[in-house]
Amino acid sequence: MRKISGLLLLMTGFNGFSQQIDSSSTNQVKEPDYVWLFSAPKLINANTVELIPAGVLEFKVTHNFGDIAGDFGGIENFFGLDNVTDVRIGFQYGLSKRVNISAARAKGASLQQLYELGLKYRLMQQANDAKHPFSIALFGNIVACAMEAADTSGKENSFQDFSDRLSQTLQVMIGRRFGKISLQLNPTVVHRNYVIEGDDNTIFALGGAVRLPVVGKFSIIADYFHSFHSQQSKDTYKTMGMEFYDALGVGVEFLTEGHVFYLNFTNATEILENRFIPRTVTSWSKGQFRWGFTISRDFDLMWKKRNKQK
Repeated sequence: MRKISGLLLLMTGFNGFSQQIDSSSTNQVKEPDYVWLFSAPKLINANTVELIPAGVLEFKVTHNFGDIAGDFGGIENFFGLDNVTDVRIGFQYGLSKRVNISAARAKGASLQQLYELGLKYRLMQQANDAKHPFSIALFGNIVACAMEAADTSGKENSFQDFSDRLSQTLQVMIGRRFGKISLQLNPTVVHRNYVIEGDDNTIFALGGAVRLPVVGKFSIIADYFHSFHSQQSKDTYKTMGMEFYDALGVGVEFLTEGHVFYLNFTNATEILENRFIPRTVTSWSKGQFRWGFTISRDFDLMWKKRNKQK
């Protein structure tokens, strides 16, 4: 009898010890309170540190109109609304908490019929602890141009083989929210397999983004990119009557149930990083900026599974 009583006491003590271990383990794996900097994976021209949640599919339409003012704007073209410089229709899907994949088709401007495949990976998300002071993400894509090749050399679409049609972007997003204000840096490298003689195959750019909530679900947003062109590239385009400018976008954000709506202005004519970073040749000071809007809609493809788990 004493042996049985001793055994029961031992088991009871072990069970209590196990509960202490489980309780300690639970406290150790408890996730911190994460901070969201932006409302969507992309602002105006800049990618953000945010990702689509796992199992969610985002459908997004981005639209850039023609020049509001300048030689190609004004009332004759209804302040740019009669013209379309670029349209991108794309999907982005959350494979996991850290990984997104995307596919899109863009109209393009000087190069048209552009197809994009992209990957986004989250390295860190800002939280209310010392271990997560920033949000950091990586973005990479590959873009193929399906435009018919030019018959003559010296043009942007003077492709000789399929590899000439390809370009790639690698971008790092580093962001932090200070109170209500979200700030971000976007170091970016773009490589184009084929360029006209005298242009840069590889170009580095430094971008930035900001989001400032104003009232309710209304926020002011802006982003900016400076591209570091070589002097040879600048001189080459000057002979064609063109000059490079930094891409600047400003706008407003409206949040509704299931939607994020951006209304913005930018001097960048094209939407893809592979295009506007190496080739923004339109200027705010000349009235060469345009209306643009972005509408996105999220679809939870795993909602049935999530509901069953509840």
